[in-house]
Amino acid sequence: MASVLTEAVTVRDVCRAVSEQLLPAFGARELALYTVRDKRMYLLWESGYPKGFLDTFEGVPLDTELPGVHALTTRFPLFFESPEELSGAYPGISLDRMRAWSFLPLVASGRPVGSCILGWETLHRFTPDERSALIALSGLVAQALERARLYDAESAVARGLQEGLLPHRLPAIEGLVSTGRYLPGTQGMAIGGDWYDVIRTERGVALVIGDVEGHSVKAAAVMGQLRSAVHAFAASGHPPQEVVTHTNRLLADLETDAFATCCYIELDPDTGHAFAVRAGHPPPLLRHPDGCTEALALLGGVMLGVEANVLYPVTALALALALAPGSVLALYTDGLVEQPGNDIETGIEAVRRTLAHSGTDSVEEIADQLVRTARRTEDRPDDVALLLTAYRRASGA
Repeated sequence: MASVLTEAVTVRDVCRAVSEQLLPAFGARELALYTVRDKRMYLLWESGYPKGFLDTFEGVPLDTELPGVHALTTRFPLFFESPEELSGAYPGISLDRMRAWSFLPLVASGRPVGSCILGWETLHRFTPDERSALIALSGLVAQALERARLYDAESAVARGLQEGLLPHRLPAIEGLVSTGRYLPGTQGMAIGGDWYDVIRTERGVALVIGDVEGHSVKAAAVMGQLRSAVHAFAASGHPPQEVVTHTNRLLADLETDAFATCCYIELDPDTGHAFAVRAGHPPPLLRHPDGCTEALALLGGVMLGVEANVLYPVTALALALALAPGSVLALYTDGLVEQPGNDIETGIEAVRRTLAHSGTDSVEEIADQLVRTARRTEDRPDDVALLLTAYRRASGA
């Protein structure tokens, strides 16, 4: 139990571990975990209870005549070996089909955390050893919950920071329709440094996607700095290769020990011609109006932040192709295409096929299709960012 709780990270992880380990270990059939908030008790997790049975206990104040409350406020565990014992101590208390109970206070570092309630479906005699084991385990549970609550609070701050740094609305550009998607990872801090942007420039519009390595508040903060830098360099008239070169120098000068990848494409909506720079990032995908979809072969440079004085090559897509009305351009981060056990090329090919056979011209529907598999994956180690842009300019415009 101690080993499992040590590995539990979030409050939900802790509750699941307690349910999966504690119930079978002691032969109990019901479990309820409560936490204290604003001097009231709130249910965190329940298992085995009749539907709706615990509703009347939700949010009860700490002066309520209930065993779970008393166990916490007095710091003493309560054990009842029969319904008669429980009803005698607390007349009028609601009972279900259980026949014995333990009410364990959850206290960590002298602070009240909540209560753990276990129920047995037969009359149960609590031996001294069993009582000692339950009391000891309740201490471990309290410490794990307190640690997980702090982690969840930090994660909430980090997610709020990241959401605040991502664009809330992409600018409307005549001739283009763009949409973005972001999915946080499901492991660890569940926050990373992925970002996307659409920026008006003197020559048209810049489509940007990037990925700062790591999953932490630091990664999100670096992401915010890079996004601001790219936006400033692009809006002030710098050509694509200078935008990426200056951003790389900025990251190197920050001395954060962080690296990032980036793909920057500046597009002229009037002609469909584009210039692209790629810094260690997966290649964008282009779906032509006839459905044929390809990964664009862009010249590449090293990741941002590796070396301050790197010059990044630019690929003039106008020399090889001109976007045609009905084309869809997909920029994405590696979280969309990397799967455990498969190389990144396999993932890119899977996304390419999905884009090619999406069967719709709606960028919103296409974006939902591309992230559907990632959204359904419960164990997703990396976050996912996606920027889709459809070229709508009529021929001859």
